[in-house]
Amino acid sequence: MRNRTMIAVAAFAAALVICSTAHAQDKNTAATQPPKTDMKGAVPDLTGVWNMKQEYYDKASYTKGDPPMTAWGRKQFLATKPSQGPRGVPLQDTNDMVYKCYSPGMPYIYLQLLPMQIVQTPTEVIELFEYDHSVRHIHLNSKHPDVITPTYMGDSIGHYEGDTLVVDTVGLNGKTWLDRVGHPNSDQMHITERIRRTTKTNLHVDLTFDDPKSYTRIWTAQLNFQLHPEWHILEDMCMDNIAFESFEK
Repeated sequence: MRNRTMIAVAAFAAALVICSTAHAQDKNTAATQPPKTDMKGAVPDLTGVWNMKQEYYDKASYTKGDPPMTAWGRKQFLATKPSQGPRGVPLQDTNDMVYKCYSPGMPYIYLQLLPMQIVQTPTEVIELFEYDHSVRHIHLNSKHPDVITPTYMGDSIGHYEGDTLVVDTVGLNGKTWLDRVGHPNSDQMHITERIRRTTKTNLHVDLTFDDPKSYTRIWTAQLNFQLHPEWHILEDMCMDNIAFESFEK
């Protein structure tokens, strides 16, 4: 009887150790997983203040080299005088219109140095960019208008596929560059994004660029953003930084 009691006690102790270990593993796993949401339809939680991670070509371009440009696209590219990248010139010599307070537009806005906040509602996802208080609206479960007035941000519609927000953007006006090194971005640009939270603190964006006027083929890029729950979007107006020398440091 005593032996049976000792065996039972030992088994109970072993069970406690296993439960404690499993509980610790669950806590560690939960700390790295994207947060769950109770929103109807299992909508993934993408909300928060996000800042692009530095490793992507110094926040200047979507590609390490030049994407495959058409003759028209290369002509536009060679006419640019960017302040960033291997062809960079002093700020006073650049012809990047962003430095004259024109809107960066899509997708250039992602490469600005300041954070963005994502807000989700049942009908749209809103990206609030700290830079010049720029705003982008992504209309959910909608379709593009039959007639689109071209704009800097374009017309964006989206839908959820599991844990991913899929965004389709057309209607860009082609007045700004694709990035900060001068790659072209025409009014024929069509951008597809797949946005998902890979961990609690990382937002991953896959981008597909389809611009037959500027590029000889469709090409892709990726961005990652870091969550900053302690940050708030501040008021930043371009005209307050018109010299840009200190802003770029």
